[in-house]
Amino acid sequence: MNEDPIIIIGAGPAGLMAAQQLATRGYQVHIYEKNKAAARKFLVAGHGGFNLTHSEQIENFVTQYDAAQIQKIVRHFDNNATVEWLSSIGIPTYVGSSGKIFPEKHIKPIQVLQAWLDHLNQLRVIINYEYSFVDFDANSVTLLHNKEVVRKSYRQLILALGGGSWKKTGSDASWIPILTNKKINITPLQAANSGYNTTNDLSDLEGQVLKNIQVAFNGTSKLGEIVFTTYGIEGSPLYYMNRYSRPYEFPITLHIDLKPNVSLDAILKQMQSGGNISSLLKNKLKLSSTAVALLKKLDKQTFTDPIALGQHIKNYPIQVSGLRPLDEVISTAGGIPFNELNKDLSLHKFPLVYCAGEMLDWEAPTGGYLLQACFSTGVWVATSISKNHPLTI
Repeated sequence: MNEDPIIIIGAGPAGLMAAQQLATRGYQVHIYEKNKAAARKFLVAGHGGFNLTHSEQIENFVTQYDAAQIQKIVRHFDNNATVEWLSSIGIPTYVGSSGKIFPEKHIKPIQVLQAWLDHLNQLRVIINYEYSFVDFDANSVTLLHNKEVVRKSYRQLILALGGGSWKKTGSDASWIPILTNKKINITPLQAANSGYNTTNDLSDLEGQVLKNIQVAFNGTSKLGEIVFTTYGIEGSPLYYMNRYSRPYEFPITLHIDLKPNVSLDAILKQMQSGGNISSLLKNKLKLSSTAVALLKKLDKQTFTDPIALGQHIKNYPIQVSGLRPLDEVISTAGGIPFNELNKDLSLHKFPLVYCAGEMLDWEAPTGGYLLQACFSTGVWVATSISKNHPLTI
């Protein structure tokens, strides 16, 4: 039996999942992480509501992903499998009103991570902290630890180094030049799950929320809620719209339907019933004060014309000038394209080197889909290694 361990670079969700799956099968696994602790981005994601996956039926679930390859991988280890896995490490879950799946309410993100790390410790997975990834070849990986260059031989190498957002968590895409130097093509990273900068100043609405609205662009629409910020607008339907708007040259115009469950004809009927316009908006159409404040930004002629105003309620234009800077966004699109990888997620040029997680070129909206794909790719890589390189006794 080869005495070299399987080495994993990156102690995020993809790397930890690959480690667990391999260690369960009897492999010796060593993880090298550049931070002082594991899964920092995993924990930061938990600050806004720790949804680990989504309860959506798998046929609809996989349509949230932009690439056929990642859809197949998610099917292999799906949202139900994630719930079962969480239960196996002592983390019970529940389905929220939006369909998102969370740890039970008394369980904090750090407790989920600690339960996972405890399980890995029981499986004798060794995690080495403060080791930065420097380089690799067909047999070894080069790391930097305490200013000392360290070279480690591997049985197989798994790269799970993340994307390029939230650099403070260690997700800084510093791996890109290492791979490009080896003639591995990388799709440039772009902002995903990002808010939009607006052309007009909406900062007077900062912190206010538009609920139960629909965002539309170029034939694609998404229900949800948005929040106003100092620079523009944020929210899940906007994140969803990123991939559809990104190919276009900014500025572009998004359209907001403030009453998606009410037809234009019904709105126009109410608007033409007479009376004070603000009163009609609040009392007849039940628009929120935030929606009314947004409508009041229209020019006086439009705001006082019942037909024109009714049309804007269903189709309010917001011109946006671009996405937020890469480091501010929830995730990144781009990375290692699937045509640089074999079906088992090993590199064509280095068949003993596998890649997992957000460093691959796929994208999905928030709501549990991002973490699910990281879990799924970790499982896929571990399963591939166990098939391709079985343990010998």
